[in-house]
Amino acid sequence: MGNGYVVPAIVAVTLLTIGIGFYGLRLARTTSDFLVASRAVSPTWNAAAIGGEYLSAASFLGVAGLILKFGVDMLWYPVGFAAGYLALLLFVAAPLRRSGAFTLPDFCELRLGSRRLRTLATIFVIFIGWLYLVPQLHGAGLTLATLTGSPYPAGALLVAAVVTANVALGGMRAITFVQAFQYWLKLTALAVPAIFLVLQWQADARPAITPPEGPTFRTATTVVVEHPATLTLPDGQLEEVRPGDELTFAAGQPVPAVIGTATDAADWLLPSTAGTDDRGLFTTYSLILATFLGTMGLPHVLVRFYTNPDGAAARRTTLVVLALVGAFYLLPTLYGALGRIYTPHLLLTGETDAVVLLLPNAALGDGTTGRLLAALVAAGAFAAFLSTSSGLLTSVAGVVSTDVLRRGSVRGFRLATVLAAGAPTVLALNVSGLEVSQVVGLAFAVAASSFCPLLVLGIWWRGLTDRGAAAGVLVGGGAAVGAVLVTVLGPPLTGWPATLVAQPAAWTVPLAFTVMVAVSIATHRRVPTDVGVTMLRLHAPEALRP
Repeated sequence: MGNGYVVPAIVAVTLLTIGIGFYGLRLARTTSDFLVASRAVSPTWNAAAIGGEYLSAASFLGVAGLILKFGVDMLWYPVGFAAGYLALLLFVAAPLRRSGAFTLPDFCELRLGSRRLRTLATIFVIFIGWLYLVPQLHGAGLTLATLTGSPYPAGALLVAAVVTANVALGGMRAITFVQAFQYWLKLTALAVPAIFLVLQWQADARPAITPPEGPTFRTATTVVVEHPATLTLPDGQLEEVRPGDELTFAAGQPVPAVIGTATDAADWLLPSTAGTDDRGLFTTYSLILATFLGTMGLPHVLVRFYTNPDGAAARRTTLVVLALVGAFYLLPTLYGALGRIYTPHLLLTGETDAVVLLLPNAALGDGTTGRLLAALVAAGAFAAFLSTSSGLLTSVAGVVSTDVLRRGSVRGFRLATVLAAGAPTVLALNVSGLEVSQVVGLAFAVAASSFCPLLVLGIWWRGLTDRGAAAGVLVGGGAAVGAVLVTVLGPPLTGWPATLVAQPAAWTVPLAFTVMVAVSIATHRRVPTDVGVTMLRLHAPEALRP
């Protein structure tokens, strides 16, 4: 790209991350510091840290790319990502903190007294964490490759190395400071360029985002295709393009329609009309369920509530997070919409996830302002990968150290961190064509189908048994895992099978709840004898305790 400001910006973010991590290292001494920051994080700091780790590659790059590609239908992603904290506030935050657990497997054993259920929960924490980590590392590779021309593995390896070092050396205590700083950096990195982009759009006499004939090229453009696609030409003929093909377009020429994307104004502005049946509506409901309930089951989000001093602080944290996350998600939507004016060629290349990175230069030109804003966006993107990867790795390392290695020590946590980082790094180096938000959405679906039912019923229903919980997690969560594997590794599907597998939450979440309740009723004699004491501990405010 020839932008000399990008590499210094990324280096500055990386060095700041390492520096803040080392500052936190001075305060991290005990195992409790490494796992839950000794439960001493204030609501404001914790909310900023949660915002830092939650706003991932899917939020920073993927949401804008999906809106550019598919239109307003994809607004359900940011709505669901933000609204998930409402469910977390209502059903989980305070009772989970009052449980006294360090990890999700800890909660399972404390509530239901089953080592087998604890082992099952450990497996799902690791799977969800790895599934979520891969797109973060992939996004880092994509960012560095897009903006500097470096090999794809460079960005993934850089983020993996920095995050592993920070987490291994300082644990939760250190990354709390890192993630709080990175939330504000990410917000700034999107908000400042957004102001300039809107002013440029005004100066350009407000070109329509959805002209009737679809997006057009503002300047003469040569497009190099990155992914195979089928184009619909102006005369109605179909043309197959392959990676490496070069297409040249004159200024003002319409962007050829790409099969599978929302090209004309009606497709982009209106809800999905794919097919003649209810598949589009099913996909929407499934996406809402996955994002709204999946937040409640994400291990790296839940572990942050263990760091609050008490249940009331956990509730206040969630309220602040709702405000911080809601404010952030206004910005990727703007980038996706403006991308249809200034970067329509991404619809042809297939690299729509890069719209946030390329938009400042495309709209403002290759001058100093455009380059500086592009460098700021690149710094924010790298902060997104670093902060989310830190939270994910901490949650996975916590359960690996306590449940796999069985080493409840600082040294055991550090060894677990290195082991937990290995698998997703290898996977990220071998996948370069992921759609970031799709993979993250699948991680949400798995979380919504496994830990969400377990937490809701475990906190609010006395009748839950260990066998009911295990059966629900295995059947519902296992079905979602199977859908993930088929989507990522299986053959292309069409019709209803493709819809049910690509967005499984609408059937896997009810399945998990149903199985959990039915098996618990059938095994009601296995309800823990101390369930009354446990439920009192979860729901009684700390002020009422002796």
